[in-house]
Amino acid sequence: MTFFDIFLLAVAAYFAGVANAIAGGGSFLTFPALVFTGVPAIAANATSAVAVFPGYLSGALGFFGELKDVPKRYLVLLLGLSLAGGVLGSLLLLVTPATVFAFVVPWLLGFATLLFAFGHRLTAWAERNLKAEGWTGNAATLLVCIYGGYFNGGLGIVLLALFSMLGLRDINLMNGLKNGMSFVLSGASVVTFALAGIVYWPQALLMMVTATIGGYCGAIAAKRLSAATMRALIICVGCVMTLIFALKG
Repeated sequence: MTFFDIFLLAVAAYFAGVANAIAGGGSFLTFPALVFTGVPAIAANATSAVAVFPGYLSGALGFFGELKDVPKRYLVLLLGLSLAGGVLGSLLLLVTPATVFAFVVPWLLGFATLLFAFGHRLTAWAERNLKAEGWTGNAATLLVCIYGGYFNGGLGIVLLALFSMLGLRDINLMNGLKNGMSFVLSGASVVTFALAGIVYWPQALLMMVTATIGGYCGAIAAKRLSAATMRALIICVGCVMTLIFALKG
């Protein structure tokens, strides 16, 4: 890595940590930064997943009180589906040809940006119009987790919409489950990517450190910078990155 690469990755991960602490969307910064510093797209996606992985645990622990009230069998089921989906999604990424992934990246970024921009409306619509119970709910959960294992962008929004379909209404409980499931499926993906040898560890470790610092600073900044402002900035970044990758492709 050159000095510029180190600087770019450190800054991108720092602001990704800030963004995730306030409004989410940090992968819109980490993934493009890795690609722009020469990391192949598939490896960049895997390395980005490693970089933002630790933040999910702290987020889940913040809602530990709410998670304790979830029936154990139901919680085990959700976490089990998260584990299976994370493995399946990451394996799907590993067997995707590099040229195919390069082609779908702009579509994935665009999809994730739209999810991020209209997430609240999506969740409200799902609450009003969609219901999933029994095996249909489990199948929907598994599909969402497979998407998260394949490409992490917009995962939190999709999970919140899923919880609305499943009949959950307590936003604190939903956020706790979102972070807990994200931690499990991301952990499964990280292990799979590590065993496959596609993680760029120097970049990943650097970004994990600065993302953690950014997450702490983001918690402080959240008291001064509105989530709406941060969301607007992230949406702009997502649109620009989608356009750049589309033109590059």
